[in-house]
Amino acid sequence: MRRFARVALLCLGCGVCSLLYGFSQLALSLEQEPGGDRERQAQDSAAPSARRQAGGGRGAGLFLSYPVRCKNLSVSFWNSYWMLPSDVCGMNCFWEAAFRYDDMKTHPSEKMHLAVVACGERLEETITMLRSAIIFSIKPLQFHIFAEDQLHKSFKDILDDLPYEGKVNYTLYPITFPTESAAEWKKLFKPCASQRLFLPLILKNVDSLLYVDTDILFLRPVDDIWSFLRKFNSTQIAAMAPEHEEPRIGWYNRFARHPYYGVTGINSGVMLMNMTRIRRKYFKNDMTSVRLQWGEILMPLLKKYKLNITWGDQDLLNIMFFHNPESLYVFPCQWNYRPDHCIYGSNCKEAEEEGIFILHGNRGVYHDDKQPTFRAVYEAMKNYSFGDDLVRSLLQPLELELQKTMHTYCGRVHKVFLKQLTNSIRDLNARRSKGR
Repeated sequence: MRRFARVALLCLGCGVCSLLYGFSQLALSLEQEPGGDRERQAQDSAAPSARRQAGGGRGAGLFLSYPVRCKNLSVSFWNSYWMLPSDVCGMNCFWEAAFRYDDMKTHPSEKMHLAVVACGERLEETITMLRSAIIFSIKPLQFHIFAEDQLHKSFKDILDDLPYEGKVNYTLYPITFPTESAAEWKKLFKPCASQRLFLPLILKNVDSLLYVDTDILFLRPVDDIWSFLRKFNSTQIAAMAPEHEEPRIGWYNRFARHPYYGVTGINSGVMLMNMTRIRRKYFKNDMTSVRLQWGEILMPLLKKYKLNITWGDQDLLNIMFFHNPESLYVFPCQWNYRPDHCIYGSNCKEAEEEGIFILHGNRGVYHDDKQPTFRAVYEAMKNYSFGDDLVRSLLQPLELELQKTMHTYCGRVHKVFLKQLTNSIRDLNARRSKGR
């Protein structure tokens, strides 16, 4: 009798353990839903099988070992609730969540997510931007590249051929808008520009993201702007730089026919986002007394202001943060340095003191002769070959070219274009000498 009691007790114990394990896996899968603020776990949610199939071949960040159990994440699919189907990798997948959790325990990372939208003739410009991010960054990078279908093969061929040193992965996505209003969003400002508005709704399992325009160049590690996420207070969901430092030349304060943030508006070419907070937030607005979530507010805003906006999606972001100013973290102009900061005389004091951290060549200045200082930096970064000595192959040739631009206002302050770049190269060489 005693023997039967022991066997029954053992069976009961096994049953309880199995039940607890099942509940723990269910809890883990729920925690990794978009509403969960599990920052680092959420950042690794895109399945590596999807990365490989959608263009993540050689960009070897951290490869997970669980079997393929769900569909490619890079799909063109929308429904009225802005939800991808449950069998897409990383989305409500019970068993896949368990495998992912086991892998994260053995392969922890602090991967930085960077998104870009490329259409038309922006392939070369986008690749140059991605190369600048790769050169200096320290932690692993995950690129989310939204591009027209005809560009996907070119992106894959080029990115697979770059020496990543094991720190980069990428996923290619189609350009996708909500089906019921795709035509309106496509013709807003530029064909692909408004894609950035939908990133929190597409990349549901990415907790935080740095979005940049194609005409961006990183002159210091992505890690440094990524660190602003830790400076957000409890109400802030995104970070951008002002559109202008000097109101006398500001566009929004002189010409805008709609609300805008602050004194001179904000520029969305460099936008750091806590997307978990964006998806959770209910936004104040001037259309209804009821607060609306991100996916609910975009189309009503477009319908109300489409005859009054000039800069498309950037104007819509300005309107949003005008009504919700507590939600924005504003970073200094050196993190989004544009021609407006020097073509009429230097007006970015932080860049004068510390140099330019992120260069934004809007107005096409990388490709014409109107602002040769900007073009010189772009050409130097584009022509640099991975593995070459950064001082001899990048810094010194650039310095010679910048000295030829002294006849322009930006050329007169050309040292601000070199100051941080010099520091970044020095720091990178120091890390390499220590084997990091």
